[in-house]
Amino acid sequence: MAKIRTRFAPSPTGRMHVGNLRTALYAYLISKHEGGDFILRIEDTDQERYVEGAVDIIYRTLEKTGLKHDEGPDKDGGCGPYVQSERQAQGLYLTYAKMLIEKGEAYYCFCDKDRLATLNQTITLEDGTTKEINVYDKHCLHLSKEEVEANLAAGKPYVIRQNNPTEGITTFHDEIYGDISVNNNELDDMILIKSDGYPTYNFANVVDDHLMGITHVVRGNEYLSSSPKYNRLYDAFGWEVPVYVHCPLITDENHQKLSKRCGHSSYEDLLEQGFINEAIVNFVALLGWSPADNQEIKSLDELIASFDYRHMSKSPAVFDYTKLKWMNGEYLKAMDSDKFYEMALPYIKEVITKDLDLKKISDMVKTRIEIFPDIKDHIDFFEEMPEYSSDLYIHKKMKTTKESSLEVLKEIRPVLADFNDYTNDSLYQLLVSFAEQKEIKNGMVLWPIRTALSGKPMTPCGATELLEVLGKEESLRRIDGAIEKLSNES
Repeated sequence: MAKIRTRFAPSPTGRMHVGNLRTALYAYLISKHEGGDFILRIEDTDQERYVEGAVDIIYRTLEKTGLKHDEGPDKDGGCGPYVQSERQAQGLYLTYAKMLIEKGEAYYCFCDKDRLATLNQTITLEDGTTKEINVYDKHCLHLSKEEVEANLAAGKPYVIRQNNPTEGITTFHDEIYGDISVNNNELDDMILIKSDGYPTYNFANVVDDHLMGITHVVRGNEYLSSSPKYNRLYDAFGWEVPVYVHCPLITDENHQKLSKRCGHSSYEDLLEQGFINEAIVNFVALLGWSPADNQEIKSLDELIASFDYRHMSKSPAVFDYTKLKWMNGEYLKAMDSDKFYEMALPYIKEVITKDLDLKKISDMVKTRIEIFPDIKDHIDFFEEMPEYSSDLYIHKKMKTTKESSLEVLKEIRPVLADFNDYTNDSLYQLLVSFAEQKEIKNGMVLWPIRTALSGKPMTPCGATELLEVLGKEESLRRIDGAIEKLSNES
């Protein structure tokens, strides 16, 4: 069996859409699962959509996600150039288009836009219904050789079109969707070479995939309708047709096509929202594929080992943002604490300017957040006490009331003032001993202190950890504020 070779062939048009990242990931997993090669090819023939800096985005994304290509513009494996504009400059595509003209499988078309706009046809589908489409009428196919040569000599603008049949059926096979048949009267004579001399995406794709030895073509299912035209090009050249793997559509939670308007349609959007690479890759792998072992949390190496494209779904994959956040949280929980601190620090510093132990604060929130921006709501009270209702001191389970809380705070205040070992274990022992002496439950002491120090119903840690991080002076200041607050209401 020939070595599997897959490719990722993005167009440099801006940020990498989640769908494009999934295509890259699946192509990578298919090749690496079988010990094959993964090729990067830049398809920049659509000059109107080219975005400056977009090629850098492609390289940066592949590097961050761990999808290392074996060949590409920066790694010549003998099939270069790996940038279509460079291949175009060599006259590659025009050469192959002219080969098809010689075979009668393509032809020059000199029709202008005005004439093309008039070409509407009504076709009958297999189910008997009809629809109106704009299909080229093969007008220029019937030009004599002399007429074609005269037009070329006169410098008349032209395109080169594929010569598709108008009768019969074309059938092709996709690994996910099976055999698909299309009426040939639906196949337009698609343009292969545009009037500016550049190849169309479809034509360049076929030529490059063949010349680069691509065995498996992975792409979105929006290209299913173009596959019969691709196959006819392969047949016209006498080339072997690659294995097709068309990925299902990705939709948002409302089952609409995932678009830029949703705010998380690109890889860089997700990074900016506080997601990490490993979670994004893991989540994207599950957008249309399910592992046989039903284990959803998988590293890239584990994905390579278990990926089988035959388990991909035909149905649209829903981009479940809530699930992505959950998955990201699982990765954060499992992350080394030093690495987490390094990544969390910029978010912590956005909130805290005081001289506090930021590493301890980082450790506190590590298991409590799903994405890094969540940190703010968990730690903002360290910087400044929020406005809060004294009702927070009421806790039925702890059996605390405003009155009992005020009494505890008044009594514990001098104890804390005389105590100097503000470490968690020592503070915990102090407060537990205090509760024992007063013959009350620990919670009746710990809850009022935690509330007095944070002003929040939930905190990333308990009372003694808060005392340790805030320190003696700040802790006493906040307890004094709580005593005053409760006293004014009694």
